[in-house]
Amino acid sequence: MEANTRPQVSVHIRVANAGDTAAMILVVNAAFAIETFMDGTRTDRERMSESMRKGEFLLAEDESGRVVACVYTEVRGPRGYLGMLSVDPPRQRSGLGRAMVEAAESHCRRSGCLEMGLSVLSLRPELLSFYRGLGYVECGVEEFQPSRPLKAGRECHKILMSKALQ
Repeated sequence: MEANTRPQVSVHIRVANAGDTAAMILVVNAAFAIETFMDGTRTDRERMSESMRKGEFLLAEDESGRVVACVYTEVRGPRGYLGMLSVDPPRQRSGLGRAMVEAAESHCRRSGCLEMGLSVLSLRPELLSFYRGLGYVECGVEEFQPSRPLKAGRECHKILMSKALQ
């Protein structure tokens, strides 16, 4: 798949394999460094490997083969799930996040999914408008079970969002 992210800049989006783990960890941790309300990094080899056993990552490579974005996908019967959308910070606001979400939706649609779900942390409200702009709507809340500790005095929950895949 090819997706234009900036004028004269294209990426190749494909399913990741175990050999891509280190490069994806760098992109994920750079993209999620903004989450200063949590201690530690967003992922590591163990957490990434666990995710890869349950679902698949799609990744975007630039012209030189460098990983510049990735997104986790999981097929849960007729419902797909996307998470950990990560775009290398210098590439953010270029349309690459949108392209990755669209690729995740297509990937799940090809697996028979009729709906796509995701969750946004309540401490990241700016993400709600991004996903709303892609057709997602809030459909509930859920307790947040963090994989790394929240900083003292912080409270957080998940905001669930959903979209029909046509």
